Amino acid sequence: MKQTILKSIKMNKFLLVLLFSTAIMQAQVVLEPDSTGVVKSNDSLVVQQVMKRDTLKPFKRYKAEGVSAVVGEYVILDSDIDKAYVEMQSQGISIEDITRCQLMGKLMEDKLYAHQAKQDSLMVPDAEINGMIDQQMQYMISELGSEEKVAAYYRKDNMAQLRTELFEVNKSIKLANLMQQKVIEKVEVTPEEVRTFFFSIPEEERPVFGAEIEIAQIVVDPEITQQAKDEVVAKLNAMRADIIDNGASFATKAVLYSKDPGSNSKGGLYLGVKRDSPWAKEFKDQAFSLLEGEISEPFETEFGYHILYVEKIRGQEVDVRHILMFPEVSQQSIDAAQKKIDDLKAKIEAGEITFAEAARKNSDDKETRNNGGQLINPISFDTKFDLTKMDPTLSAQVYNLNESEVSKVFTDRDRTGKSSLKILTVTKKYEEHKADYTKDYERIKQLALREKQFKTINKWQNDKIKDTYISINQDYQGCDFAGNWMKK
Repeated sequence: MKQTILKSIKMNKFLLVLLFSTAIMQAQVVLEPDSTGVVKSNDSLVVQQVMKRDTLKPFKRYKAEGVSAVVGEYVILDSDIDKAYVEMQSQGISIEDITRCQLMGKLMEDKLYAHQAKQDSLMVPDAEINGMIDQQMQYMISELGSEEKVAAYYRKDNMAQLRTELFEVNKSIKLANLMQQKVIEKVEVTPEEVRTFFFSIPEEERPVFGAEIEIAQIVVDPEITQQAKDEVVAKLNAMRADIIDNGASFATKAVLYSKDPGSNSKGGLYLGVKRDSPWAKEFKDQAFSLLEGEISEPFETEFGYHILYVEKIRGQEVDVRHILMFPEVSQQSIDAAQKKIDDLKAKIEAGEITFAEAARKNSDDKETRNNGGQLINPISFDTKFDLTKMDPTLSAQVYNLNESEVSKVFTDRDRTGKSSLKILTVTKKYEEHKADYTKDYERIKQLALREKQFKTINKWQNDKIKDTYISINQDYQGCDFAGNWMKK
């Protein structure tokens, strides 16, 4: 078990491929989780359990629609596993070392969780699943260009069929995640358990932690003048008047002028917007306050300025088109921001003010300025960043910096497309090193907790397998699964 955990720290190639392929298999569609909010099978505990299985090569024979296994009320088809291989290959992932046994085992485990979640009356609101599907579909349409192309790509007659399949897949995954979290939610480790765990690992096998850094930033945004705001509102009003008075095409104007990369190629179209969808509040307020065929006055969100057209009202959903525009930043504002950040950099390097003080007094980034500009890792939620896993833009600016050294001024764009000027500093460097019980206690504690969670998961799984109807096709009888799926 410890070997499995230590291998996961190094994140070998096999684990990376299996993590990704498992998420694809679960969703059965090509999606970007950060963009769509897809609920993935993100429990690395189960994924790492799968790593313990055999290394048999994929079977040569494939069934068209044969049943591979039944777990409780869930049926697993051969085509479910076939789809996983196709999706991995379409993403350029090698399937050479990924076996059908491994994918089959992972899928059975997820179905066992989902089955038991229903037995324990764990509930997932349909509205939550539908919201996820809305995001998935919007992303797929933006990538492939139209609903027809999306349906054809996934071999469905229409989007309704795809939506039905996505609903069941997403609900199953969500139930599985809820069940696993319930199984391990009360698992804790004591300091003595942490100590025992660490010192039971032979010294030559103790993990090596990679180089990490802590980073702080100062952000200066070029000022957007009231004149610039008024000008963009005037442009949107002119477009609105042309559409209403002269019959101009809203969709054409969206293609020509909208700055929204997710919809401008489709004439600004977004389908199936719901009240509980994760859109900006101002956007939803407009979408649900207009009648079919009406166009809003210009309004502002965190993304910029919009006008919105309600194309179709379908019960509690609306199909809308919108045009998004940004106020233009004058060269005078850009020059002023450049001078401000250059002066701050010079004062910090001259020792007139510390980086943290300058950030607290001058940074325009609300999330970081109060703690001296210190960045938080969005994955681990602490202040340390692994240099090999950082955002490339960020990594390029700090890779060669020493502690307390200030980066060059650079321009960065946020998710709304707004440009800002930034400087960074490395507040602390941690060189690559073998795990030390005192210095790395928190990390070691997490490893010890993970091992205890593994054991809890294994025990729960084998207990539930005994009480659950399981039928496995003879093609998979030779697989060396982690759990006692054959009930031997």
